[in-house]
Amino acid sequence: MKTTSQLLKLMNYLNKKRTEVIESNYAIPELWNCWGYQGSEVQKNGKEYIVNPYNYYYHIINDLIIPNMESKDYAKPYYIDKGELGNDGDWIKESVVYSMLIRTSSAWDHDKSGELDEVNKNGYKETGTFVKTLALLPLFKKMGIDVIYLLPISKYSLKNKKGDLGSPYSIANFMELDPNLADPMVNNELSIDEQFTALVEACHILGMKVLIDIIPRTIATNNDLLIDNPEWFYWIKSNEIANYQVPRVDGLGETVNPVPELLDSIYQSEAVWKHIKRFSFDPKTIDQEKYKKLVEAYLDNPDLDFVEMIKEAYQIQIAPAFSDQINDPQPPWSDITFFRMYNDHPVLSTYELQKYVDDVDLIPPYILFDTIKCNLYQGKIPNQKLWDFLAGIIPYYQKHYGIDGARIDMGHALSKELLAMIISKAREYDPHFCFIAEELNTSNCFSARNSGYNMIIGDAFWHEPRFKEGLLRDFIINTSKLPCPIFACCETHDTPRIVSREGGKELALMLVVLNMFLPNTVPFINSGQEVYERQPINTGLDVMLNALDMLDESDPFYGKLALFDKYALHYLNEGFDEIPAYLERLTSIRIKYLKLITNLNNLIYLDINDKINCIAYAFQDHNQKLIIVANLNPYQAHDVVVDLTSVTSSEITDIRQLFSQYDDAKKIPVQRYQLIVNLKAGEVKVLTF
Repeated sequence: MKTTSQLLKLMNYLNKKRTEVIESNYAIPELWNCWGYQGSEVQKNGKEYIVNPYNYYYHIINDLIIPNMESKDYAKPYYIDKGELGNDGDWIKESVVYSMLIRTSSAWDHDKSGELDEVNKNGYKETGTFVKTLALLPLFKKMGIDVIYLLPISKYSLKNKKGDLGSPYSIANFMELDPNLADPMVNNELSIDEQFTALVEACHILGMKVLIDIIPRTIATNNDLLIDNPEWFYWIKSNEIANYQVPRVDGLGETVNPVPELLDSIYQSEAVWKHIKRFSFDPKTIDQEKYKKLVEAYLDNPDLDFVEMIKEAYQIQIAPAFSDQINDPQPPWSDITFFRMYNDHPVLSTYELQKYVDDVDLIPPYILFDTIKCNLYQGKIPNQKLWDFLAGIIPYYQKHYGIDGARIDMGHALSKELLAMIISKAREYDPHFCFIAEELNTSNCFSARNSGYNMIIGDAFWHEPRFKEGLLRDFIINTSKLPCPIFACCETHDTPRIVSREGGKELALMLVVLNMFLPNTVPFINSGQEVYERQPINTGLDVMLNALDMLDESDPFYGKLALFDKYALHYLNEGFDEIPAYLERLTSIRIKYLKLITNLNNLIYLDINDKINCIAYAFQDHNQKLIIVANLNPYQAHDVVVDLTSVTSSEITDIRQLFSQYDDAKKIPVQRYQLIVNLKAGEVKVLTF
């Protein structure tokens, strides 16, 4: 074992403290003890356990993780640690992904005060931390999870924050971890960097990879980079901020992509020109010597607000970001701004500007639909210093913490040259590094694959809940035609919760089973989905009118969104252990047939008598056969006759194992080459033979 392991350092410290701190005053939900911890201090209290936290976390590491540890450096990326050679991150297609916002997923009211305190009366942190997330790893293992996808974990800004805590996407410093994710239980012994490293090590030891979210297009309006690089941002006159809004271009409709053909209409708009005139050059460009003195004054007294100092000295401030879609009804995003990727105006935009002004260079950099959409509009002079910085973010996390992959937020809006830099720099260090594109439109699979991505997010979250319209069935058929995998998910951190949709728990259970066996997809579980969480994390996609009213008004988290507010998942929900139990049973089947179901050459869609409510398909090779027969209607039972003539087997009548969502073992009549299946509402049968 590596003596420098931060996980061992953490375990040893917990071992020391568990004899010094003997109180059992730390409540955890029953699901956090799915592995059956039975320390002498444990008290059962309904659906919760009361434990000594130092003893509890010590035993998680000592009993469940360390026994799997070998003499390797687990703080390196997973495949580098294994010493395997490779040239891509396509391992993701065999994975099961769990998406989590750490401050929420491992949050709990540990002192039972009725409030979620950042630090409670006993000195324990109740919002989530890296250390507390260790408690979820046994549950993840049970559910077959082998990739942990972390929503942003970097230090974020509290200026103009939304909600109680602010958005983790409002990054203030890419190279610093969010200090709120440090745990006071161990802060005296391990730095926050060491705590995160310990978590990554634990994941790697258990065979799990770690992915993070990277946001290379935007940053907080109050960020640590502007001190040295104010020219990397867009600036607006402070007396215009009250008038700052997304300019409306009449005659173009709602939420329109700013393709080059529309530039002429955009720059003819009076509202656009009023908008452009609100911008200013950056403070260093306006008066470099004055800016130097301002920086010196701030460094002498870093408790001052540097953004306010600039505002007072220059009467300018960083301009908030907004959507790059023309006439998008969203208001400006007050907490973030765009990076200025080029040192000049986009070439195509310059052509339009020249129609109206004599000297384009006198127009300050400005945020508009075209200037911020670098995949369509590039300048002649890349901001190379900024590009080098952005391309260095992922390698920093690889080398310091050993991460294995990343989702690039809005990567499709970057120039292809910058995107290529980001991808190539990461793979120079780890050829196996996995990249996930934030592409929701599956027609962009081809371009994403060509850009170096291993998969895209896709649009399953839209199709899967719409079973009545037949979109779920269409989705299952069409995924096999794509050049790379997409997520098999019924919800994400930006969408409504599946249990809040029409179909409720029955639909949620059906999709949990189905998503483990869909062709050309990667099963994806959104944190809280496994306990029937009703409240969305954010209301970004496919928004429901009553999105904030999913909980009882008496619930302490009523009207809250975890992306901005203090929030703990409802781990005590009725049926909280149902989905984990289903996933545990499904995992053994998935693992046994993993190579079969992840090879599209093995896929066959089967003919059935009911093509409206049901679907049947098979995976087969010379050695294995697996058939999925699903009733996609969570309200009504259906009898299905499946034509098996395309399933080549001399043992077609010998079904040696059957897994059913509702019935573990049940004879299914076989008449020649027809399988007659009685399916309950929302039932999925997985047949192996």
